[in-house]
Amino acid sequence: MKTRPALRPHSPPGRQRGVAVITALLLTTLAITIVASLFWQQQVQVRSIENQRLQLQKQWILRGALDWAGLILREDAKHSNFDNLDEPWAVPLAETRLDQYVENGRAGDEVADATLSGGISDAQARYNLTNLCQNGTINPAEVAVFARLLGYAKLDPALAQATADLMAMTQKKPETAAANGGNPPGPQPMVLAQADDLLAVPDFTPQMLATLKDLVIFLPRATPVNVNTAPAEVLAARIDGLTFSDAVALVEKRNTASFRDLADFTRRLSELSPSASAGNVSVASNYFLVNGKVRMSRAGLEMQALIERNGTNTKLLRIREY
Repeated sequence: MKTRPALRPHSPPGRQRGVAVITALLLTTLAITIVASLFWQQQVQVRSIENQRLQLQKQWILRGALDWAGLILREDAKHSNFDNLDEPWAVPLAETRLDQYVENGRAGDEVADATLSGGISDAQARYNLTNLCQNGTINPAEVAVFARLLGYAKLDPALAQATADLMAMTQKKPETAAANGGNPPGPQPMVLAQADDLLAVPDFTPQMLATLKDLVIFLPRATPVNVNTAPAEVLAARIDGLTFSDAVALVEKRNTASFRDLADFTRRLSELSPSASAGNVSVASNYFLVNGKVRMSRAGLEMQALIERNGTNTKLLRIREY
């Protein structure tokens, strides 16, 4: 007697179709996820390249503005022996669309959206903190000048001595290992080189720095104050015996007629305040600050540069972008 083979169980057709549909959906979802990820990575790379290109374009525009500022300062030196706020270099550049300077108005989208603004200011219109201490030696007369300036700014005059002490400490050469008992010298405090570094001075706060920031500066060497450009606070602090009210009056007089030379300044100062004695002042400057701001498309960039001018030559000393 023959036996019949056992029948294998069969899956219902509907169940097989459901598994196939789910598998297809999973594969489709996986493919879509991979493609979306690739597109996202490509979009990120494209945006990164665009941002780098915009950053380079903004930097080149600002460098061109620096070259233009240097040309203005060199031309000014050829025709004038003094510097005042009536000269071309002191005229600020209002926000200007750069496509106005493209021939026949043919400009790309980025250039059409780009604007440039800025100006040149006299760095020697501010009190030069480098005067306080040189080669580790504190100048008491300059400490008194800075203390008066702090007082006019409604800040603690004692910060002047604290600043000079810290500068003297940072300017001293580190001890040799032999003089330090065979041990290497310890960490040295930060050298003050910019106005923001005043925050390293004990008891100096960001609010104090914001109040004083436009009145002080660190320059590479000791310099006089330009009486043709300095504000009343700096003039009153710099000129011994000059009250703040007389300094305001002096600024008003120079706005009518600037000081042509030191003899002219001394004469008009004695007429205003006979007890005042001018020292370490000048009517011309060698250091200038160039501020620039460029906006292009969705991004912006600002910079401040310090330029030294010697006769008809200019030199870029430092530049800061932010």
